Amino acid sequence: MKNCKKLIALCLALATIFSFTVFASAAGTDISASGDSASAAVNLSSTVDGSLDGDPAPTAMSVTVPTVLPIAVGTDGTVTTATDAKIVNNSYGAVRVASVTLEAAGGWRLTAFGNKSSLAGEKVDSNKLGFSITLGSGAAKNTIAGSSTSQQLLSAPETGCYMSGEGDAARNSVSVKYDAIVTPVSKAVTNTGIAAVLFVVEWDI
Repeated sequence: MKNCKKLIALCLALATIFSFTVFASAAGTDISASGDSASAAVNLSSTVDGSLDGDPAPTAMSVTVPTVLPIAVGTDGTVTTATDAKIVNNSYGAVRVASVTLEAAGGWRLTAFGNKSSLAGEKVDSNKLGFSITLGSGAAKNTIAGSSTSQQLLSAPETGCYMSGEGDAARNSVSVKYDAIVTPVSKAVTNTGIAAVLFVVEWDI
C-alpha cells in the first residue's frame, strides 16, 4: 500500500513538471465552417545549431583573405608578383570588400605607383614603395605621391568587390591582382616585410 501511494505521488509530480514544460511545436487554429480561413504566422529564429530551441546566433561569416602578397624585384628594378592571390567567401551569404588600406612597414614609405623608371633616380635604400591593387573586375587602385606610411586605396565597395555565398563556385571569390615599384636596395633581402594590406570585409546588405 505504501509503495502504491509512493507511485501515485511520483506520477502526480511528473505530471506537474510536464505541465510547465514548453515544447517547440506548431499550435493549431480551429476552422469550424466550410469556406472559413485561418492564417499561420511564419516566425524565424536564427540559432547556433538550427534547432527551434537553440541558442540565438547570427549567420556565421567565413572569408579567406591572402596572408602574404609577395613581390620580387630584379637587379634591373623589374618586379614580379603572385598571380593566384584571391579572396574566397565560405559563408552562407553574400559579402563584399568594404575597404582596402596599405600600411608601410620596416622603415619604408609609400609613393606614387607608376613605371619603375620613376624610382630609378632615387637614392639607393631610400625605401619607397609604389603599389597597385585590383579586386576582381574592378578598377586598379594605386598609391599616390606624398611619402606617407598609410594610404586607403579603397574606401567603399565597388565593382569587383562582391562575392556570392557558399555553393556558387563561379562567384564566391574575387582575384587580387597587384603590382609594385620599389627603390633600389644595396643589399639582398629575403621575405622582408615592407608593407601590409588591410582588407575589411562586410556582409553584402
